[in-house]
Amino acid sequence: MEGNSESPAITPRSAGIRYGIIMGTISIAYFLIFVITDMDMSKGIGRWGTTLIAIVIIYFAHKYFKDNSDGFMSYGQGVGIGFWVGLVSAVIGNVFTYIYVKFIDDGFIARIRENALREMEDKGQSDEQIEMAMKFVNMFTGAEALLLFGLFFGILMLVIIALIVSLITQKQQPEKFA
Repeated sequence: MEGNSESPAITPRSAGIRYGIIMGTISIAYFLIFVITDMDMSKGIGRWGTTLIAIVIIYFAHKYFKDNSDGFMSYGQGVGIGFWVGLVSAVIGNVFTYIYVKFIDDGFIARIRENALREMEDKGQSDEQIEMAMKFVNMFTGAEALLLFGLFFGILMLVIIALIVSLITQKQQPEKFA
C-alpha cells in the first residue's frame, strides 16, 4: 500500500471550522473583558467591535482558503466559509455564555434587566409602557433564551457579513477555452 504524501484539500467547511474556533475563542475573551470591566456590550465598541472582529476573521478565513487551495474562491465558497465560521463560533461563544450566566454569575441577567429598566425610565416612558416592555425583556433574557437567540443571530450575522465580504474577496477561476 502506497502512502499519500499530499495534504488533504482545504474545503470551505474546513477553513470555516478552523476560523470559527478562532473566532469563538476571541468572542469568549471579548465577553470576559466586558464582564470584568463592567461595560455594556450592547452599546458603542461592544456592539460594533464584534462586527469588526467578524469582518476581519472572515477576511482571514477567505485568505487562508485561497492561499491553501488553488488560489481561487467562488462567491458561494466564501459565503459557505462564513456560514461555518458563524456556526462554530456561535456554538462556542454562546455555550460559554450560557454556562457563565447559568452557573457562574447568577446576577448577570438581573443586571441586564436593571439596565433595561433604567434606560426606559431615563427616556421618560410611562409605568404602563415600562411594565409591558419589561415582560418582553424578562422573556428574552433568560439563560436559555440568550443561548437560542445568540446561536440564531450569531450565525445570521456572520452569514450576512460573509455575503458582503465575499463580494470583495472572491476570486473566480478563469474559464478555459476549448
